[in-house]
Amino acid sequence: MSIRPVKRVIKSKPTLEGAGVHLRRAFGFGNTKETDPFLLLDDFRNDVPEDYLAGFPWHPHRGIETITYVLAGTVEHGDSMGNRGAIAAGDVQWMTAGSGIIHQEMPKGDQSGRMHGFQLWANLPASLKMTPPRYQEVKAADIPEITDDDGTHVRIVCGSFWGKKGPVDGVAADPVYLDVSIAPGRRKTLPVETSRHAFAYVFAGSGKFCNASAPLSVPTEGVGWLDTAPPSEADNRSLVVFDRGDEVEVQAGADGIRFLLVSGKPLNEPVAWYGPIVMNTQKQLQEAFEELDKGTFLKK
Repeated sequence: MSIRPVKRVIKSKPTLEGAGVHLRRAFGFGNTKETDPFLLLDDFRNDVPEDYLAGFPWHPHRGIETITYVLAGTVEHGDSMGNRGAIAAGDVQWMTAGSGIIHQEMPKGDQSGRMHGFQLWANLPASLKMTPPRYQEVKAADIPEITDDDGTHVRIVCGSFWGKKGPVDGVAADPVYLDVSIAPGRRKTLPVETSRHAFAYVFAGSGKFCNASAPLSVPTEGVGWLDTAPPSEADNRSLVVFDRGDEVEVQAGADGIRFLLVSGKPLNEPVAWYGPIVMNTQKQLQEAFEELDKGTFLKK
């Protein structure tokens, strides 16, 4: 068995999206070769309603799938296929934009004003870019949960893990999407198929990745290489990008650690990307925006 080394540790960066939603972007709108087939991960945890209530009004998507996972509050969804609904704490919305969809996502806080969740974009292969749009809404009660003997707790949003299978199916990237909690001081090894790209996104507590007995192998992005020691832990809002191997090992810090562990099979295809539309060539991208202008974007 081989432990996956850490390629880099990146702090998610503040950004504005939609009609003025304050969020943190772990990755996206850059070189996504290391995270292929995943394009973007946004952390929209926010406790100030005026920083998120404007939401994400009607906008188009083509060529991707969007995965929204809510921890607190609700997100109300509507789309051009006629789907309407709201996802709440623990729920998942999986939307395959395919040939084209127009939708809106409007966040609402809980009783304390908290709106916590994540949105992940998964690319579609060229053969499925123009597949019919599809919408899957999964309630918290339908997401399998496993607690190991040492207290490690895993929610399986998608994919197979420890003998159980998540409820989302028919997804091109064949992802494994896990919400993992490890108790304080515990060391845990988690299997990840060798052929996949994988990353972890820490959103509570802290811990050491790699072999869990030495500091992380690379400095955090943006710090001086010569005068800064490598970080010894990955903490809240840290993205950990892994190299190849067949398992990930983590040792939880004094407060434990909770993180998303996501892996998928790389597509290794060219990416032509502008805003909410992701195609393989600039010509296809141009055609998509021309269709938006002409009113011929939606295919069903």
